[in-house]
Amino acid sequence: MPAAPPRPAAAGRHGLAFWLVGYAFLVTMAFSSVPTPLYVLYQARDGFGALMVTVIFAAYAAGVIASLFLVGHLSDWLGRRRMVAAAVAVNMASGAAFLFWPSVPGLLTGRVISGISIGMLTATATAYLGELHAAAHPEAGPARAEMVATAANLGGLGAGPLLAGFLAQYAPDPLRLPYLVAEALMLAGAIGLALAPETAPRPQRRPPYRPQRVSVPSAHRPVFFAAGLVAAASFALFGLFTSLSPSVIAGLLHDRSHALAGSATFAVFAAGALAQLGLSRAPVRRQLGFGLAGVAAGLALVTAAAWLPSLALLLTGGVVAGAGAGALFRGSVSAVAAIAPAGARGESLAGLFLAGYAGLAVPVVALGFAAQALSARDAVIGFAAVLAVVIAPAGRRLLRHGAVAAGEPAGHPAPAGGPAGTPRPHAAPPGGRRPPAVVSMPCSPRQP
Repeated sequence: MPAAPPRPAAAGRHGLAFWLVGYAFLVTMAFSSVPTPLYVLYQARDGFGALMVTVIFAAYAAGVIASLFLVGHLSDWLGRRRMVAAAVAVNMASGAAFLFWPSVPGLLTGRVISGISIGMLTATATAYLGELHAAAHPEAGPARAEMVATAANLGGLGAGPLLAGFLAQYAPDPLRLPYLVAEALMLAGAIGLALAPETAPRPQRRPPYRPQRVSVPSAHRPVFFAAGLVAAASFALFGLFTSLSPSVIAGLLHDRSHALAGSATFAVFAAGALAQLGLSRAPVRRQLGFGLAGVAAGLALVTAAAWLPSLALLLTGGVVAGAGAGALFRGSVSAVAAIAPAGARGESLAGLFLAGYAGLAVPVVALGFAAQALSARDAVIGFAAVLAVVIAPAGRRLLRHGAVAAGEPAGHPAPAGGPAGTPRPHAAPPGGRRPPAVVSMPCSPRQP
């Protein structure tokens, strides 16, 4: 029997809540990348080098991984609104660490806490947006929810450095004011969540707790491992621009503008978001082909920028590589969804995200070590070369595999995810529709 359409008042409440949740999602993601253009200021104040910057950055990835597998899947029985509100509160606690404990141990602690928040948030907020939109507009498709979720996730990751960079450049107290502004924005988001209805009622009997399981499809291990390498390399490219790009711009290109550093990071993430949206209905093979071409061209431009050096080439290369990485990661998620057994799709996607977050942390820390022994130019060129060597054969294997070549478009509800949450089954929301499939970076996989 078809579900009854929502009453006008209820539909209006769900429609308002959709934008309130989107705002909370955006500003919380933005806070997680606020420190990006500020690292050079911490370096100047405390006297640490590029290696410590990468370790501080990797602490965030450790927090995301722990949260993804321990708590990111709990909103199915704890409730969407409660989990999103908790994630906002945890990220505000991270902000308190940056404000009141600004030494290196405080920065490490703040980054771990921020990562825990993002692991709780992204898959839950993505599902919440889809359910709210389906309840407010049961006759509409998921396109608007997909766009808002992608814009909030990747757009937020880009907006944080943009905000912090301009405040650090043109306003006083650059190591406090960006956090205070971000805290105020998150507080407004938390207050707005009080008006949002719950879309995942708590079950009468809570199931026993278990961490998120991980599995590798045994029949397609080579393809899965190729997808994992592609995901790791894609995350590593984004990690480069959210950890060391301000230092590279300041040291290699001799431009110490915090606004420029923040704008460069914003451009990379914006390009990734636009690529994912533009390819949302494209076949898996086209996503992977576009991603491989974009990453290859972008890395070539970044290498040339480090060699010359050239700010214009670095920015252009970052945008091209960001678009390629966004498409390539979306394609890798779609590929794993195509080969995973129906009953273990979420577990397979969890394995893919584990590889991705390892790629977010390990190569960037390795780059920090390399920067201790090599010049910044040689370290960046070597990093780009390693990514190219990893991505090229892994991408070719994915393109050649029959299941991937025949895979369904990413807009189909099967694949879903992005960098920070956990895969899990979702019940149909009010109105009988399922939440949309969204693959956004740094979000988490989920299984319809």
